[in-house]
Amino acid sequence: MRNIIKHKIWYFVFSLLIIIPGIISLLVWKLDLGIDFTGGSVIAYDFQQPVNNQTISDVKKSFAQAEMPIYSLQTTAPNEVTVQTNPLDNVQNTHLMSKLLLQFGPYIKQGSFETIGPVIGSEITTNAFKSIIVASILIVLYIALSFRKVPRPARSWRFGLCAIIALIHDVLVLVGLFSIFGHFFQVQIDSLFVTAVLTVIGFSVHDTIVVFDRIRENLIKGGSGQKFATVVNDSIVQTLSRSLNTSLTAILVLATLLFFGGESVRWFVVALLIGIISGTYSSIFNAAPLLVLWQEIDDRRKKS
Repeated sequence: MRNIIKHKIWYFVFSLLIIIPGIISLLVWKLDLGIDFTGGSVIAYDFQQPVNNQTISDVKKSFAQAEMPIYSLQTTAPNEVTVQTNPLDNVQNTHLMSKLLLQFGPYIKQGSFETIGPVIGSEITTNAFKSIIVASILIVLYIALSFRKVPRPARSWRFGLCAIIALIHDVLVLVGLFSIFGHFFQVQIDSLFVTAVLTVIGFSVHDTIVVFDRIRENLIKGGSGQKFATVVNDSIVQTLSRSLNTSLTAILVLATLLFFGGESVRWFVVALLIGIISGTYSSIFNAAPLLVLWQEIDDRRKKS
């Protein structure tokens, strides 16, 4: 039988090796926040010919002439460029468009124009943090309540806290990697990213509860006479194929979306892929082994 628990320290070390670069990136480079958080205007321009390097250079030149800073410029379609700049009113937008028409003539037209104020951006940021904190508290309470009758040596509140630690692991992996992506690939954080984080939290907890529920069942069926580490290891092995198959199904769907879903949802899909892979790993190799480590520390403390 595979002894997963035996190597638990190595799983924790591997998690740290993944998380630490992201934490350093967050401290040094932070996150590249998009318009949803910072406020600003996003304008899409449609061209009658495919966009090339010269087109992008001319767009930047027109913005410079209008004295408008460019925070990001992306080719969102073969004939479309999307630009993020300071919040613009209609008069400023008209002035900017006149500069672009002088540069491109009838070969350009404005596709969309959206402005979000800094107050709205600040509100979105606050609500994002509130959502994650409230979700975490509710998860701890739910798991503690659901596992309140689990036989000793396990304790229901430990299941809840270990699930949250695994959840924090997944969030740190995801946010840390996107901090790195933002620095090297100019990937910005928007409201879709918050949606991805909350989705990952739900998936991570769901996968963790599957393993925890099997631990509870095995303890109730007589596993309390075995070593706690043995019961946990057996439970992980019994649920391993189910967890991997469930995750693989989701990954295949997301991989398809990544290749065929288009530019607008690409990084959202990448965030979900990272989160699901991390959530599967943390549920199997972090959450349950952490229960065992906690119990071993408790046993050593009682003996001393």
